[in-house]
Amino acid sequence: MMISEIVIVRHPVSVCVPVNHRVTLSVRAEGTGILNYQWFTDDDQEVLGGTEADLTIKALKTQRYVCRVNDHFCNCAFSEWVKVKVLDIDKSGLPENWLGEPHIAENPKPQTFRQGTKFTLCCVAFGIPSPHYQWYRNGQPLPNKSGGTLQINRATAEHCGSYLCSISNVLQETWTEAVDVDMDQNPTAAPTATDKVALLIGNLNYSNHPPLMAPIMDVHELANLLQQLGFRVVSLLDLTREEMLAAIDKFIQLLDRGVYGLFYYAGHGYERVGRNYLVAVDAPQPYQPENCVCVQRVMLSMQEKQTALSVILLDTCRKWYNQDCITSGIMPLGPSGNTVYGYATCEDAEAYEVQDGGKSTGIFTKYLNKHILHTEKVTHVLEKVSEDLGRDPLVKGKQQVEIKHTLKEPRSLADPVRTTGHTRELHKREACWRQANELPPKKQLMFVCGVEVEVSFSALFSNVLVAFATVKTKGPQTEDLTLTLSSIPSMEDIFSSAGRSEEMDSLLFNRSDNPDCTIQLCALQKLTKTLVIKVELHYTNMETRQRQTDRQQVDIGRPLVASCKLYTRSHAATAKKQEVASAQSLGAVASSKPKLRQTPAGPCRPFTRKAECAAKVAVTRSNEPEENDENELQFLTLLD
Repeated sequence: MMISEIVIVRHPVSVCVPVNHRVTLSVRAEGTGILNYQWFTDDDQEVLGGTEADLTIKALKTQRYVCRVNDHFCNCAFSEWVKVKVLDIDKSGLPENWLGEPHIAENPKPQTFRQGTKFTLCCVAFGIPSPHYQWYRNGQPLPNKSGGTLQINRATAEHCGSYLCSISNVLQETWTEAVDVDMDQNPTAAPTATDKVALLIGNLNYSNHPPLMAPIMDVHELANLLQQLGFRVVSLLDLTREEMLAAIDKFIQLLDRGVYGLFYYAGHGYERVGRNYLVAVDAPQPYQPENCVCVQRVMLSMQEKQTALSVILLDTCRKWYNQDCITSGIMPLGPSGNTVYGYATCEDAEAYEVQDGGKSTGIFTKYLNKHILHTEKVTHVLEKVSEDLGRDPLVKGKQQVEIKHTLKEPRSLADPVRTTGHTRELHKREACWRQANELPPKKQLMFVCGVEVEVSFSALFSNVLVAFATVKTKGPQTEDLTLTLSSIPSMEDIFSSAGRSEEMDSLLFNRSDNPDCTIQLCALQKLTKTLVIKVELHYTNMETRQRQTDRQQVDIGRPLVASCKLYTRSHAATAKKQEVASAQSLGAVASSKPKLRQTPAGPCRPFTRKAECAAKVAVTRSNEPEENDENELQFLTLLD
């Protein structure tokens, strides 16, 4: 009997394997004559060399695959899609001759929860095929709990018990260790916040210093995670010194007694005589402390507001500004306590960012984002970050997290917000926060030709707005429609530079709809007047066959942080700055003490460097620039 079409008789199977593991995906088909095979990835790219029924790959990242089978009679069939899930976790216990039976890499851990809160149990296992999970409590299977993560929202006493998970595939079944989940019997003693607010700043496009890549993804992902923890978040990219100070002033205004305040910065920085400085994007070359923002002054302002918890997280270098200065520790914190510094690196050391494929991240923030949702005390979360970073082969011996704190209570970033007695202050903060994050409403535009266009908006950051234009209704006599967007005034697009398009796409196109045109409007903090969106509709008139253009404009006011007018700082602050500068000048003239020998002026300043994965590349130490040289980027290499 001749087979007139191709029949897939065995489809490939999904797998879960450790990174760098070699995996073979197989498909079996029947048909007439010689069958040809071609494997594809989920981005519609052909797998080079993937022209056989069996595809062997080195698993580097999680990806989906499909195989096309065709014959010489124009028949074609596709296999089912399968996922190769790649986990970059400990695989030390994996047998040398592993055949694919489920192997548990991470067991769940005991949990203690408060009444009405959530708890999460996690287990991770390798398997070929991918293993199936089934959770049990007190020996009884839990319906619909068949994933690697078990999460219970609004947990009560009935959720207490002994939990374990069955993990199986066609080869074998195995069980995790049993863990106890208990309820805190004294929930009233748990710390709470009257509110939680966070300011995140990422500087990357420097006028006079090497650009960075990681702050885009780092700030965006951290902002999303903090929002899940109940924080009111303002996230900003590429600020001048005056803009940074203005944003910090607004942030400090949101703090009050009982509030949790968190300040995060990613970008260039340095340390001088125990003080940490953040380098603004407009800092000159060479820069001085007066061109930068002092971190300790930010913490002092936070303490003065009598916050219940003040956290500063710095993903920046701490190279000493002047090597001849006598080293000193961080200035003593105020007696209010509950203050936490989380430094990406220790004193006189650099912090690194990694470029891995289309995603860049600071190594510190990579692990911070991994743990920040955990409900432990904030210092315990940072200790986990430190442990993970210490095991990272890219920076081992070069970068290590440092934690300083005066925490006197078990405060967690996941602590609940209790507003009793603080509703008036809460409403004021709500209004201020909403002002910096309010989006323009959707706009419906009807053109003379009968085409209806919808313009909608999304915020990537508090100073980065994305406008989307979509054709909702085509005109009766129009075809070949295209849309273009522009703005008045023209706003800078920091994502258009080479190497950033992939990261931008990953942030922008997670939308379920498919807009016809988009425009990124960055640096909104510089807006001094309202923003106008120009929409141009290009189409062919079906009667005249002429190409025509119609235009409309939409005034969207001052969106997001533009409404806060960061470009204008108060006259009082400016006067105070001048007064301090004058006093410093007088003090310098009057002082007769001998000065410490200064490092010669020049381009030598510390900065945040990149760590890149590059296989089998030798590091030539003799040709390295000076450690503080900002004109060159030094690269870490990971040797196979």
